[in-house]
Order: sequence, then C-alpha cells, then structure tokens
Amino acid sequence: MIPVIDIKDYDYNLPDSRIAKYPLPERDSSKLLCYRGGKVEERIFRELPSLVPSGTFMVFNDTRVVPARLFFRRQSGARIEIFCLEPSDPPEYAENFASCGTCVWKCVIGNSKRWKGDTLLYDGSSPEMDAIALKADLLSLEGLSGQVRFSWSGDKTFSEVLECCGRVPIPPYLNRETEEIDLRRYQTLYARVRGSVAAPTAGLHFTESVLAELEAKGVECGRVCLHVGAGTFLPVKDRMVSRHSMHREPISVSAAFLRSLKAAKAAGRPVLAVGTTSVRTLESLYYAGVYCIEQGAPSEVGQWDPYEREYPYTLEQTLDALISWLEKEGRESLSLGTRIIIVPGFCFRVTDLLVTNFHQPQSTLLLLVSAFLDGDWKTVYDFALGHDFRFLSYGDSSLLIRSGAEI
Repeated sequence: MIPVIDIKDYDYNLPDSRIAKYPLPERDSSKLLCYRGGKVEERIFRELPSLVPSGTFMVFNDTRVVPARLFFRRQSGARIEIFCLEPSDPPEYAENFASCGTCVWKCVIGNSKRWKGDTLLYDGSSPEMDAIALKADLLSLEGLSGQVRFSWSGDKTFSEVLECCGRVPIPPYLNRETEEIDLRRYQTLYARVRGSVAAPTAGLHFTESVLAELEAKGVECGRVCLHVGAGTFLPVKDRMVSRHSMHREPISVSAAFLRSLKAAKAAGRPVLAVGTTSVRTLESLYYAGVYCIEQGAPSEVGQWDPYEREYPYTLEQTLDALISWLEKEGRESLSLGTRIIIVPGFCFRVTDLLVTNFHQPQSTLLLLVSAFLDGDWKTVYDFALGHDFRFLSYGDSSLLIRSGAEI
C-alpha cells in the first residue's frame, strides 16, 4: 500500500546562513554527526574509520559530474542556457559521450521563450572553442525542457566538447556562479564514470588518508554507479507525497560487486552506503532481482514497487537471480533504471549504515533519512542546527546507524 505522507511534516527552518556556499579547505575537516539508537554525538569526519565496524562492506557511487551547463547566443544577442540532463540519441551515456559531430540530449532550457527555433551558436571564444564551432538546434520543447541536437566540427567526442565548453552545474541553492574551486571540489576523489549533473555529495568528504585508514581496518570497499539527475534538486511540489513523481536515474553494478555484496550479507557483515544515491542503488537491486525471479529478466524499478505488495524472497535469492541472469547472458554488469522512492514505511533489505549530508526541508532525501531512522529525523536535524553544522552539498556530514540494524 502506498504510504499516506504529508510533506509538511518534513519541514524545518533552514536559514540561508546555514547553507555552506563553499567547501572547507580540507575535505575531511568537516563535522561528523554520529547517530545510533536516538543518541547523537559530534565528531570530525577524519575520525570516520574509528567509528566504522571492522569488516564493514562500504559502498561508494563512482559517478562523475560532467560540465553540463552550456551557454549559447542567438544572432539577435539573446543568451540561452542549455543544461544537459540525459542522452537521447544515442540513448546510452557511454555511446553518447563518444559521439563525434552530433548527438541529441534532453535538456533544461533557460530563457526558452527567447529561442525561436533558430540555430544557436556557442557563447564563448578561444582558439579551441572556435575550432569546435558548437551549435544547438531545438527539436522539441515542453515547458522548460526539450530535445536539443548538438553539432560541432572536428574529431572531438562530445565528452571532450563538454570538457572544453561546459561549466560544472553546481546546485542552484548556492546562488552563485561556478568558480575555479568547484572544478576540483564538486567531485569525489574516486569519481570515474561520467554522467551526473550533480555530485553524490556524501563522498566529497573522503580523502586518500581516510580511504587508506578504512582499508587498513579491514573495511571492504565496493563501487556502484548511479548517475545523479537534476531531479535531485526538485522539491516535492504536491503536499501529498503519493502524488509526487520521482525522476528516473540509470544505475549500473558489476557482477563482481553483486557477488561481494552477497558474500558480505551472508557473513553478517554490515553494509554502509556512502550517500543516498548508493542507498537507492542498493535497495533497487532487491526489486530488480524479484523481476528476475518472476519475469526471467531484470527491469526498471518503479517508484512505488516496494510498497504495493509483500515480497516473499530473501535478499540472497534475489542477488542469486541477478548473478545467474548475468552469467547466462554473458554480461559483466547490470544496467537499468530506477525511480524508487524511499519514504517512512520502507523495508530496508541491504543498507545498515549511511554516510550522508544534511538535506533540504520537504525533500525526498529527507524522507529517506526519516525512513532510515524510523522517523527520528528531527533528533538529528535539531542537533545539527543547534551545534552550528553546515548544510547541503558543501556542508557537514553524518554517520547514521539504521534502527533495527544488528551491529
């Protein structure tokens, strides 16, 4: 049954002064709020290895933010911003980024009323940019978003075009333009697979020394990939969460990761997700495995699938189904889409601990935190607000232990 949730119950006062506009000089010097069983304490992020149980299976999202903001001008002089959301033709990220000469993306279009359908020229000049001669044509428009065909000269791939011409799309609530520091700090150290338009910000605190200490303690690190879409910034516009539509995001995990996850859970080792994107990926795997068992192949995970009926399968059974399907198909990795929404009442089947930042009021991410803490999110946020924690993407961090987790 779809839960009945009023988003107004997940509101709190967040002064603009508490939103971190810039990162701290050192990634791991941020504050770390630790929560377990209703008790909260303040630590420093570099102390994380001493707080994580030995043998933990820690899961990182290794997506990489692409410089997806592009600025164009009409011949009339009107400036048009185009924000690339997801590839359309070719539809797969890897193929699209490798395209030469032309490709199509679904985009958010700023100042769209001024675009009359004419070909736009890239707004920027340098010898390299002039050689690329990047252009944009509007194929369709619905509201503020539409399909845009990009075309350019030379032998550069679209990935290289973005690196040359694009800007990193920092969160809109920072209320500033992208600066030099964002090129380095709005990216995790382990970012690898291009595709996100927003960083999985829980990972921004990790340094090489923290990762080395975790490894020395016997923490096993696994990687998944969920490309974060611009929908992560969208508020829940309808008061009743049941009427909110979740955006689709592509996820990818390797067969080796699935085997490691299965072994960790079978041994009773805790699973720690770094960030809400890792949680959504991990918990989506269960339902992808259900589809494998019942339909013979995995498929996209729907928004309300976890709530619509009871599921009799164990996590081991669903992971086995995914692994067997990949072996049968001769594939090394599983790729699919997920629209999963995690709200109070959700049954966590994989994740025991969570590292995450502090999220916006009335957001789906705050709903996820509430679900993870069995409704006790106010204890965490009241403490953070009362102890000068910094909020949102460049803010401080938290280590949350799930209610009922056997750790």
